[in-house]
Amino acid sequence: MRYSLIAAAIASVVILGLASAFPWLKIPLILGLCYGLAALGIGVLLRAGQISFGHAMYACISGYTVAFLGQRYPGLDGMLLIVLGTLVSVVAGMLIGAFVVRYREIFFGMLNLAISMVLFTVLGKFYSLTGGTDGMRVERPSLMGFDLGRSAFETSLLVFVVIAALLVIWGVQRYFRSSAGEALAAIKSNETRLEYLGVSAKKILWQGYVLSAALCGLSGALFGLSQGLVTPEMGYWLRSGEFVFIAILGGSGHAVGAFVGALLYEFLKLYAAALVSGAWQLVLGATLIVIIYFLPDGLIGLLKKRRPALGGEA
Repeated sequence: MRYSLIAAAIASVVILGLASAFPWLKIPLILGLCYGLAALGIGVLLRAGQISFGHAMYACISGYTVAFLGQRYPGLDGMLLIVLGTLVSVVAGMLIGAFVVRYREIFFGMLNLAISMVLFTVLGKFYSLTGGTDGMRVERPSLMGFDLGRSAFETSLLVFVVIAALLVIWGVQRYFRSSAGEALAAIKSNETRLEYLGVSAKKILWQGYVLSAALCGLSGALFGLSQGLVTPEMGYWLRSGEFVFIAILGGSGHAVGAFVGALLYEFLKLYAAALVSGAWQLVLGATLIVIIYFLPDGLIGLLKKRRPALGGEA
């Protein structure tokens, strides 16, 4: 674990250095890290052998919370908006999770998808409250009491996202190694044996589900602030599919995998759209096929294979 955290810290320094040398990279880097947070939420569920095709709804809930509060209370600090948006997603995850954790596999995935599409439809229809398909603007708030210009705001937000990513990697990996995290993984391998040991599989999965909702919520709040706009497309099933794509691309074996996959995905999409604008989805699809065939554990599987050479845990 320590080697992976060191690698993540070094990568963070590189990211900040790139943003300093090439200012136009700030937003792509922020978006990539936001996708990483959301994909890590999917990765938590993958540890239990479950997959959600509707988890973008938590990013959407958080983003709209930030937009609503920002418009209703213009003086709220950006950090407080991030916290409140994430908390609303956590509460939504607690309520929805209490229902969906009763199901497994395709039923689990499709129930999440159905609920997310209900939210998508509601946001699109109630124009007077949500702005309909046009969405809602997120006015640039102060950050930690400072009113910043656009460039300084983006730089500060990038620094915050990098720090948040490091803390999340550390925290989630500790969760994976804890008794609750091991029990979550046991749902995938042998849920019946877990129940025989007196551990409630539903409760364990519910805890993992709430954690995944929190990660997606944090992603949505940061995404809304960085873009200055939230729309119903944030909760559309295609966005959920992107999170699943990234989670598979990076691998769920380690928390770092989600961010590796997210950054690769963001820049692969950026350059594929520039070079083959009419078929960039083809490039992404071909990449996913190659990863699944040659690296079934994702990109993070390459790191795990080097563990013996490193003399310890990756």
